[in-house]
Amino acid sequence: MLKLASIALFVGMQAFIKLAGQLPTGQIAFFRSFFALIPILMMLAWRKQLAGAFHTMRPWGHAYRGFVGVMAMMASFFALTRLPLPEAIMLNYAQPLLVIVLSALLLGEQVRVFRWTAVAVGFVGVFIIIWPTLTLFRSAEGIGSAAGLGVLAALLGAAISAVAMMQVRSLVATEKTTTIVIYFSITSSLVGLLTIPFGWSPLTAWQAAFLILCGFCGGVAQIFMTEAYRYGSAATVAPFEYSSILMGSVAGYFLFGDLPTVHSVVGGAIIVATGLFIIWREHQLGLERVKAREATPPAG
Repeated sequence: MLKLASIALFVGMQAFIKLAGQLPTGQIAFFRSFFALIPILMMLAWRKQLAGAFHTMRPWGHAYRGFVGVMAMMASFFALTRLPLPEAIMLNYAQPLLVIVLSALLLGEQVRVFRWTAVAVGFVGVFIIIWPTLTLFRSAEGIGSAAGLGVLAALLGAAISAVAMMQVRSLVATEKTTTIVIYFSITSSLVGLLTIPFGWSPLTAWQAAFLILCGFCGGVAQIFMTEAYRYGSAATVAPFEYSSILMGSVAGYFLFGDLPTVHSVVGGAIIVATGLFIIWREHQLGLERVKAREATPPAG
């Protein structure tokens, strides 16, 4: 439920960025990160937890997570300003699959052959969705076009984001959720401010409102996402990312008039089926572990 709520808010965040138009990615990153701090600090003040929220035992871990996260954020924002919303979201579908792969390689989480098979099938679904709509392959200007660069940025952002999720998974072992979110937002805000010399665009009232709303959505979504990785393994939580298929299609239709294609429906069905299989498999393994513990007599 935490992951689903975070995805809904992240899709809303992406929609607001798209509505704001083509703006410098550093400027977008600042608004998204700075205004994300407001609901977070308000929540902590209401719970009387503000004083301890900044305490950390791993400052360098937060610095690394912040740097990697803001790079992924800026890459995805660049893609959003140059691609249709559904296409930009679809290109991010590689991230949950990469999280499963990296959770096995970097965190040592056990991923069995059934889940590796599901990951492979999931990648098939991803390519079915994105192949007909990838501007990179249909644009006359090729890789040098704005849309072509947007495609590369989206794929790069998905890869870097998977690395950031691994760092989040590591941090939650010792750090509070709000501490992780606060330090990430502060790091991203500072990096965004450092891009002012490269040129920020003057904003209309509507653009400013969209960017502020983007920040509020992103802040709350960040809390929910981090909590999701606290209560479930990365390999288990990641498949819920695919709910953005439906959410992104609905937002794309009502806000931008985009309709899902046959390829999107077929590929989306494959990805959803893959996610459901992984959930079912995790449930079965959980039952087996419970039975094993019950069958083992206590030591001593």
